[in-house]
Amino acid sequence: MPIRPPAVAGQFYPGQAPRLLAMVDGLLAGVAEPGPVPKAVIVPHAGYVYSGSTAALAYAAVARAAGVAHVVLVGPAHRAGIRGIALPDASALATPLGDVPVWREGTALALLQPGVVVDGRVHADEHSLEVQLPFLQRVLPGADVVALAVGWVEPPVVAAVLGALWGGPETLVVISSDLSHYHPYDQARRIDAGTIAQVLALDARIDHERACGATGMSALLLEAAAHDLEPRLLGACNSGDTAGDRRQVVGYAAFGFYPSGQARHA
Repeated sequence: MPIRPPAVAGQFYPGQAPRLLAMVDGLLAGVAEPGPVPKAVIVPHAGYVYSGSTAALAYAAVARAAGVAHVVLVGPAHRAGIRGIALPDASALATPLGDVPVWREGTALALLQPGVVVDGRVHADEHSLEVQLPFLQRVLPGADVVALAVGWVEPPVVAAVLGALWGGPETLVVISSDLSHYHPYDQARRIDAGTIAQVLALDARIDHERACGATGMSALLLEAAAHDLEPRLLGACNSGDTAGDRRQVVGYAAFGFYPSGQARHA
């Protein structure tokens, strides 16, 4: 099978390996006190200058993991419509830092679930999954991935796929989503505070007006409840905090999900 080439290198993150390596490592080094290793995370997917510092809050904790071999990566399909969940038609996913192998067994398990298909068209230009790969290459350099681009489908359908791939400590779940889009700064902060409260309450009714990856987020909340995981907010901001323009901002948050009782120590 072919290797999926990067689509947004040089746009969402640096296109040259040395610059990308320095940027990712700098963002990770900027996390003062990484907490315990989460089973699952929610991270943003905007350009690194906007949301990279927020994503790094989760990935710095993931970097402490030992024995994670597989990553289940879920993000919304922005560029091509699909009534289901798409896997790439690729054996690996490329970034300027190299190739991330696709988890073959995980792909086979995912394809047994309703709504999952192979559709390279959906992945060709999609950024929500790609921007996570350089972070994963730095914190889990030996891991392979199942990349799931989610289209028009209900959260329980995605939750069933997560459940099939859940595994144990060898598997990390990464949900890619930004929060509210293009509201004035203060209004966005109020909207995002409500969404954050929903996540912390495991309220699996996230609205797509509040988060572009709402389906994946809600699916994780369903599975987190089923596996007795507790969420913790690792950090939140918006593009008005990181890029300066507060007239129309995009919100970002990072969450970790931990076995019951561990979240308070994260």
